[in-house]
Amino acid sequence: MASLCVFEMNQQIASDAEILESLVSGLRSSSRRVKLSACCAVSDLSTSLVGRQRLLEHSALETLMVCYLQVAKYFVDSVALFPVDNGFNRSHITAGKEHELPLSLLDAVIVLVNSCNVKQLERVPSDLSESFLFLLKELWIKLHPRMYNSLVCSQQKDLLSNMTVNDLAESIFRLSTRVKCATFLPIDQIKRSIFGLPQSSFKDFIVGYWEVSPFLISKTSRAVDEEDIFNSFLNSINPKDVVHHLLSSVLHCAFSCPPIASDELDIFNFLKNERDSLGMPIIYQQDIRVLKAERLSNTEKHLFLENLSSCTESHHVFSFDDVFTCEEAYKDGYTVAMRGIEFRFKSIAAITEGLASLFGQPSVGANLYLTPRNSQGLARHYDDHCVLVCQLMGTKQWTISSPRNKLLPRLYEPLDGSQGSNVHTVPNECTQILLKEGDILYIPRGYIHEAHTTNDVQKDSAGLSLHLTLAIEVEAPFEWEGFVHSALHLWFQDLKQHVSSDSMTGTPYAACIRLMHFMVMLLGDADPMFRKACLVNSICFSRDTNHWLYQSQVAIFRYIIDKISESSKFMETLQSLERLIQVEEDPFRRIRWLESFYCKEEEANERYEDYVLHVDAKHIYDSHPEEKETLEAAFFTVKSEFCEQVLLEDVVPRYRLLLEKYSKVRKQYLNGMLSLHRDLD
Repeated sequence: MASLCVFEMNQQIASDAEILESLVSGLRSSSRRVKLSACCAVSDLSTSLVGRQRLLEHSALETLMVCYLQVAKYFVDSVALFPVDNGFNRSHITAGKEHELPLSLLDAVIVLVNSCNVKQLERVPSDLSESFLFLLKELWIKLHPRMYNSLVCSQQKDLLSNMTVNDLAESIFRLSTRVKCATFLPIDQIKRSIFGLPQSSFKDFIVGYWEVSPFLISKTSRAVDEEDIFNSFLNSINPKDVVHHLLSSVLHCAFSCPPIASDELDIFNFLKNERDSLGMPIIYQQDIRVLKAERLSNTEKHLFLENLSSCTESHHVFSFDDVFTCEEAYKDGYTVAMRGIEFRFKSIAAITEGLASLFGQPSVGANLYLTPRNSQGLARHYDDHCVLVCQLMGTKQWTISSPRNKLLPRLYEPLDGSQGSNVHTVPNECTQILLKEGDILYIPRGYIHEAHTTNDVQKDSAGLSLHLTLAIEVEAPFEWEGFVHSALHLWFQDLKQHVSSDSMTGTPYAACIRLMHFMVMLLGDADPMFRKACLVNSICFSRDTNHWLYQSQVAIFRYIIDKISESSKFMETLQSLERLIQVEEDPFRRIRWLESFYCKEEEANERYEDYVLHVDAKHIYDSHPEEKETLEAAFFTVKSEFCEQVLLEDVVPRYRLLLEKYSKVRKQYLNGMLSLHRDLD
């Protein structure tokens, strides 16, 4: 009953504009006592959603930030952590009684920042937001070493705040989505450092090797000089003690990077689902793997998975002792594989961002592999993405064999059964490549490969190998099949705008378009060209008809349109659609991303459902022969019109807008994670 009365009082105060203005005015008072009282009242009001929203409307967040900046000078050095039993990132922030005001102000700011939507955060002046973010990062650097060591954070000071490490991490992440943390590398510098010195090297790579065959780029052919894009990262590593630096210094400063869904277009929606994971120490499998391959059986032995109980534990969170365990395992032949390096080092993020622009993809990933001599980490396998293997230190022997299935594997789809069985058999024909320090090896998706170090001890490397893999992941919207789905979707939208509804009534356009989408998917399941990466979003793409990349992309586009035009799979399309619906599978799952073309979420859901999902294929399939013949005739008419009218140049501008939506969220995620890993570079 008492809590209900408090809630009602909270609601009443929140609805009174004069009281809210008085509270905000009190925060600006020169009196420390008045300021503290107003801050406590704001915190009480912030316990309800209505209260928080009303405070945001009256600029309480901006006022609190300014107040904190005025009193935060000595606050960072006074804070400590008070641990709790329910997780590393649940420790509460404490401070001495003399710092009651800055602690209270910070607590109130964190609550409001973590309640903001995108528009509310954008209303905060950028200079104020960045100044406050800087101080949050300083506090984060001060606190995070204590997360691993329970002995350091065992004493509660005079004041215990409601603010946890997780709350602080979320605020840093949110505020960082507005800033650019990674530096920009000129595209020409990236091309020279990876693909070689001649101006035509990138062109030769795309035309001759991209998604076709492996390619070795030796150190002698690369621009290895003071402008080498890997220098900044290498300079941050102590070459005389690389093992200790990576396995102790880096792991102690690293945090968990929870994965973001590939089709996530709202960074705050990601935060809503993963906010409890922010600020966690690294997690085994997600952020790091420690493993070695048994070559005869082609199996992998994982260090920490053996200690996990599948019934009681879903993941292994790293502790202080686990870092020492990694060093010992390395001495015993284990490879340490660190994932998401681009989220932890700005120098690597600059490279991955440049490569993403170069290949016209939303993002590029980066993993780091440290292998002792005479060892193998990963067993023989193939990837669903292309990789550039950059040998940073030492050497490694690679064995690569061609895939038997000429279809490129798709990202995130189950591995092909026949291809997977080939992984466990030693291939008859394979290529052996010794990757030396400074070399780069390109491996297309689908190529089976494995790598191991030798007994040879190279100068300054002790026989170890340190390599970085840059993963170029081609997501469904940015394959050529995705481009065609986009072209068909946009063509139909334009048709509905420029053709009167009366002239469309005689032809079941919507049903035909749905069937065409499904037919394109069937073609993509059989024709390798549909699965290739579409590069029209590349920063190098030019609409100059004489440009080599324009000509190559137009040639692929025409090939695919010709394939669609020549296809007569009307009945096969209907039958395949019917089979999926009978087993209650979503036949259009693969193209749900088409809703991303719409701006408003409500419009997207309504129009996408109407456009794609409401397909009564069973009714079509069971209809009378005359009706089926009418639909078949209309299908070929619509298909013919599309193939004759669609132009690559008409699709590219709006297709780039789609990439921008995907890229925006990836950059926001990248900036948030880089801010939490500020002290690694």
